[in-house]
Amino acid sequence: MTNNDILRSIRYMLDLSDSKIVEIAKLADADLALDQDQVQAFLKKDMDEGYAECSDRVFAHFLDGLVVHFRGKDPNQPPRPVEKRITNNVVLKKLRVAFEMKDVDMHQVFEEAGFPVSKPELSALFRQPDHKHFRACGDQILRNFLKGLTLRMRGA
Repeated sequence: MTNNDILRSIRYMLDLSDSKIVEIAKLADADLALDQDQVQAFLKKDMDEGYAECSDRVFAHFLDGLVVHFRGKDPNQPPRPVEKRITNNVVLKKLRVAFEMKDVDMHQVFEEAGFPVSKPELSALFRQPDHKHFRACGDQILRNFLKGLTLRMRGA
């Protein structure tokens, strides 16, 4: 999935306005150069006029801002470095942290989407990439997770 697709999905799930997306992204970095016009361009379909691709840098700030928005900022911790490359695994991890989900919650979300995932399969998604049991998160897994999370957040 592209960053734009995921951003559209999260926006719908949380019913966020364009200004709220800018506000959330700036929670991770107040100096981020992002405005509502750019967000509107990110939210357009790729065939529409005025479409712009959401960079990994901007999307990483949005995901980090989402964590701060839901969990708050810990003043005792130094700011985390921003991810340079956003993968589906990173998105899954950031959403898990933002919504304070445990394994049980993750399994329920996948069940609600009609896409059950086993415990070993789920834990493999959160391993380090160099671990022998690491598994890359495919688009289908992320899509179903977002679908289940949307059902949980917005209701059926």
